[in-house]
Amino acid sequence: MPFADSLKDWRRRRGLSQLRLGLEADVSARHIAFLETGRSNPTRAMVIRLSEALGVPRPERNALLEAAGFAAAYRRRELDDAEMASIRAAVDWTLARHAPYPAFAYDRHWRLVALNDPAKRLLGAAGIAVGASLLDAFLTHGPFRQAIVNWTEVATHISARLKTESRHLGGDPDLDAVADRLLCEISPPYYPAGALPAIFTTRFQVGELVLSLFSTIAQFGSAEDIALAELKIELLFPADEATALILQAD
Repeated sequence: MPFADSLKDWRRRRGLSQLRLGLEADVSARHIAFLETGRSNPTRAMVIRLSEALGVPRPERNALLEAAGFAAAYRRRELDDAEMASIRAAVDWTLARHAPYPAFAYDRHWRLVALNDPAKRLLGAAGIAVGASLLDAFLTHGPFRQAIVNWTEVATHISARLKTESRHLGGDPDLDAVADRLLCEISPPYYPAGALPAIFTTRFQVGELVLSLFSTIAQFGSAEDIALAELKIELLFPADEATALILQAD
């Protein structure tokens, strides 16, 4: 897609007028209009500035740069690459320090990259390990789904979360497809009649025990690498005292 069309498409996805985008990127609305009609050509710096203002993910920023005639700016490195050693150490440190509570890291499509020991025990009981996709686990009628006591609530929540992540990425067919399949399977979705709780919890059965867990998600805010910008670290916490005591005694 030509740069002019791509810029217009991203602006509309984000629901911004040319004036608003100009204000966000500190350029005139007139210049935005010229770029979108092809009357002006952007500099490399302008492509990156507009991408920042529009919140364009790194892979799509490369596509915008290439459409404008420039080389890609963002690379995708694996965590085990030598130059990523300090990043891998930070991920491992975060996961290890979160014990005795489960924690794991995963990529844009929810493929597990790393787990701490409590997460290995929790997810391992359902046959899930590093390299597995949590999205596949949500769609498969297997031990993982069977262990989730409040499955309808969880599936509704995950579907909404995937849709939100997809919109942030400018549309991701894989995330949208999983979200749609989950909603089809649980129709009608779970929407409580009363006031919503302070935070969503997942109830996970392990043997005769039920763990009630909620999570927080961490990301690298200064990441410029494609894979690192998409990496999420999810930290699970006990939602009640009984769960805390079980995890602390493990």
